Amino acid sequence: MASSTDNRETALEALLRRDHALVLAATLVLSTLAWVCVLWCFESLMQTPGMSSMPAMIMAPMFSPWTAAEFLLTLVMWVVMMVGMMTPSATPMLLLYARVGRHANADGKIFAATGWFAAGYLLAWTAFAAVASLAQALLIETALITPMLALRSNLIGGAVLIAVGLYQWTPLKHACLAQCQAPLAFILRHGGFKPDASGALVFGLKHGLYCLGCCWAVMALLFVGGVMNPLWIALLAIWVLLEKIVPAGPLMARGLGLGLIVGGIIFVLSTVM
Repeated sequence: MASSTDNRETALEALLRRDHALVLAATLVLSTLAWVCVLWCFESLMQTPGMSSMPAMIMAPMFSPWTAAEFLLTLVMWVVMMVGMMTPSATPMLLLYARVGRHANADGKIFAATGWFAAGYLLAWTAFAAVASLAQALLIETALITPMLALRSNLIGGAVLIAVGLYQWTPLKHACLAQCQAPLAFILRHGGFKPDASGALVFGLKHGLYCLGCCWAVMALLFVGGVMNPLWIALLAIWVLLEKIVPAGPLMARGLGLGLIVGGIIFVLSTVM
């Protein structure tokens, strides 16, 4: 009996020691599936005559009111896109959560699964996806956007570039970026991980909101380069990740902001002159 119990404990310890591999694998699979789904959707759009298929509803009709189904499909597209773009940058925090959970479980304490924290984090970006879907609907209704879901007007596009560039220099941007760059400091500053599922969900949501405060303006650039442009989406996702994991992230943020301001001014001047 003792031998059987020891074997079960050894198997559990071996599983817990692989928490980093499991979390990394789950993060990679989730992000990959999201990207595959987004790319499939875009490919279906480009190959659909008249763009009348179900995937094409995310950008049609261009000049008539949306139905609830069309808005829901757009929301799903944005949620999936945010999962693909933002999950990689949350990996350091997820790994830290998994490590804390492993030690808690090893000490015989009950600790909520990492998925609860991840769900809270993604809940914040689901809220952003809802706002982005509303913005897309408004832009389509007012005919201010192209079939590739990019702003038609250089004047408006330039104004967006300038606004995002200015935000990159604000104290709010850098306060939120600091929270994202130092996962351990974030945990200590906010009272540590919560062992129960609801507490883990709320804590993940709190971290997601700081991430949202850091990155929402960069996400707004999707409407400048085109929401239907996979390369543009990938570049923004890589930039967001680098801002968070590179020590020079704050300097990078300001550098991008300066470049966006200059680019926005050029866009505006090309329109008015």
